[in-house]
Amino acid sequence: MRIVKTETHDLKARVLEYAARVVRLSCALPPSSEAQMIKNQLFRSGTSVGAHVAEANRGKSRADFVSKLEGALQELEETKYWMELLIVLKLVEVSRLDALMQETDEITAILVAMVSRSRKNQ
Repeated sequence: MRIVKTETHDLKARVLEYAARVVRLSCALPPSSEAQMIKNQLFRSGTSVGAHVAEANRGKSRADFVSKLEGALQELEETKYWMELLIVLKLVEVSRLDALMQETDEITAILVAMVSRSRKNQ
């Protein structure tokens, strides 16, 4: 099951830019041990969203497509968790993460809609 062509291009570009933003954030974290531990987790989860979307586009079946998108959703939730932890620990100002948190929510909404549509069409 492939993502519709226009959605593929837009979504692929969007998750790639999302990953780049997460990488930049990760690299800008302070050198403290707690920040570095979170950095590794944030880096991994934030960059794997796009990999899951790419894998979904090459899914072997509708169920595989949905499964890969659900994997991307899990990674988005984890990424949001790490960003929230950065805020709680006062390692990053809330204002610095507002736009990235908003993008996390928007990509999540897109993927939830895609999963829902795919399940209805089974």
